[in-house]
Amino acid sequence: MTSSLLMAFPWLSLLLAIPFLGSFALLLWPGEPSPGRLRGITIGLLAAQLLASLALLLVFDPAQAGMQLQELHSWVPSIGLNYQLGVDGLSLPLVLINAALTLVAAVCTRDFSKRPRIYFAMLLLISGAVNGAFLAENLLLFFLFYELELIPLWLLISIWGGSERAYAATKFLIFTAVSGMLILGAFLGLALFTGTVDFSLTPITSERLAMGSQIVLLSALLVGFGIKLPLVPFHTWLPDAHTQASTPVSVLLAGVLLKLGTYGILRFGMGLFPEAWAKLAPGLAIWAAITVVYGSLAAIAQRDMKRMVAYSSVGHMGYVLLAGAAATPVALLGAEFQMVSHGLISALLFLLVGTVYRKTGTRDLDVLRGLLNPERGLPFTGTLMILGVMASAGMPGMVGFIAEFLVFRGSLLAYPIATLICMVGSGLTAVYFLLLVNRAFFGRLAITPASDNPVDDARLDIQLAPVAPRETLPALALALGVLALGLVPALLGHWSEATTTAMALLPALGAPITPGGLG
Repeated sequence: MTSSLLMAFPWLSLLLAIPFLGSFALLLWPGEPSPGRLRGITIGLLAAQLLASLALLLVFDPAQAGMQLQELHSWVPSIGLNYQLGVDGLSLPLVLINAALTLVAAVCTRDFSKRPRIYFAMLLLISGAVNGAFLAENLLLFFLFYELELIPLWLLISIWGGSERAYAATKFLIFTAVSGMLILGAFLGLALFTGTVDFSLTPITSERLAMGSQIVLLSALLVGFGIKLPLVPFHTWLPDAHTQASTPVSVLLAGVLLKLGTYGILRFGMGLFPEAWAKLAPGLAIWAAITVVYGSLAAIAQRDMKRMVAYSSVGHMGYVLLAGAAATPVALLGAEFQMVSHGLISALLFLLVGTVYRKTGTRDLDVLRGLLNPERGLPFTGTLMILGVMASAGMPGMVGFIAEFLVFRGSLLAYPIATLICMVGSGLTAVYFLLLVNRAFFGRLAITPASDNPVDDARLDIQLAPVAPRETLPALALALGVLALGLVPALLGHWSEATTTAMALLPALGAPITPGGLG
């Protein structure tokens, strides 16, 4: 009886109701509540959302590959828009990551004296929109949620960002708007070419739509979601957005919002057009390799710690596209691991970079030295930073290693040269993050360019303000997550393997692949 009640409960709608209603409540709250009270309410709501997300594990059957806990209500049937939700092994971990990282973003918000009501309401609104995008089974419903996070994030960058926030926010807005137009155009084109208003998640085969039309629509989706990922050459908005965004917003942007791009490519690109996907897969593998190497080389050239981490995101998202191109069960499971891994690791790195900036006033690698100093520096922050960069570089025992190993193992036979190039990109990750750690954390503690005059250097020794334990708790929690999933990967693989295996068996994707060649 209890089990049936749990199954019948609208869990997915609850995951939308908590953040959306909470956001509206904050905006309509009478009077002028204190910033601390608004922050406390937001943290409470996000904690409730995280608990509701974890409750899905009680009713989700990992042995089933298809959508579960489905909810369907007719909304605007004349245009094919229905309130249709579902969750499977591809979306479940992303819903959990969204809940966890939005909570982290709220907890690590320190300066909330400027328009706190709008700030916390936008955090909740973004979290609800991302949940809706990951859970939507109707194409138009997905698009509504996908676009819903655009304006709140633009506000978070343009109001609470850095000195060049207007430029970065506008650039983000333009790129993401173009992304949305391409995605909507592909969805509407699907209805036009098939002559129906059915916007459900149903694979389109050559019996329903000519291959040429499939390739056109799939190409629009690839570019649209490629902007969000972002893939080279559509990546230029990301480093600017990260550099100008506050630390909590960077956590959300890298840890959660980029996953809308990877999720969309796998769910809608591969899921809707499996035959056309197989035709374009060799080109996608090449695109992935270019993105990985370019992102890594660009990261090496950076002197701003935050921009370096931002460019690392460009490279690491390329692994997901490589896995999708190979479309083997192991590779697609690796893509799921990579999305979760990158979410945790990038959030950890941005938190730590934010701590360094808050304590030193700079992120310049030509200026920072010796932050690992055990007495006057930031030793615990430095320790977590070393752990984070090791995880990003794919060191064994951490979730980054599991993700990259699965992606490379699953893609090697299909596209050996592209996979080997991506492996080189993985090696370059170790290069640029070792440069970061060596320059900023080792040597004599100083916050100024090195001088040839030892007297000048002697006057550069400083005493940095200690990091309070409550400031390190979010980063510590993320670090523990990185280690836990690295040491016990079944914590994630158990919930996703059935779905990713089924995705590899879509029509035309299970065909034998001849080894050799870049594509």
